[in-house]
Amino acid sequence: MTESLEIRESLCGDIASIEALYPDAFPDEDLLPLVRDLLQEAPIVLSLAGIIGSSLVAHVILTTCGISGSRDDKVALLGPLAVAPNCQRQGIGSAMVHVGLQQLENVGVTQVYVLGDPAYYGRFGFLPEVRVAPPYPLPAEWRGAWQSMSLGSARPPRQGELSVPLPWLQPALWAP
Repeated sequence: MTESLEIRESLCGDIASIEALYPDAFPDEDLLPLVRDLLQEAPIVLSLAGIIGSSLVAHVILTTCGISGSRDDKVALLGPLAVAPNCQRQGIGSAMVHVGLQQLENVGVTQVYVLGDPAYYGRFGFLPEVRVAPPYPLPAEWRGAWQSMSLGSARPPRQGELSVPLPWLQPALWAP
């Protein structure tokens, strides 16, 4: 990176850049409907923008969720995370995740879940999750991609199912 990365909460004026970023970062997936729906879910969504110069080059969403049958556990779901193709492999995605996890910890979130590449998310301390199930059954080949990590010194949540807001209640998001 020749210019420094600024990470801040996304603004209404960032929407067009966010909407341009996802098709570039994920040409084989249409994540825009999910992203648009999640951005309407404030205050349960933390939306962070990564800016270099005047360009939005990264975006991540972290959604506050719950665990079925529990009112005490404060948990979140990480994703989607997008980085402009020309800015990948420069530590920008990692910086976005670190800032997001710190902000979640600051507001009392104790556990974060992700459905993603174990090699990538394992670098942050995510481990395979077996106590809390995703909202839909995962294909066998994806089970290792369902991961979680504790924030701070919190105890892991009870067993159950991740309770997600409506935008995440789409079976296609949880299957190939």
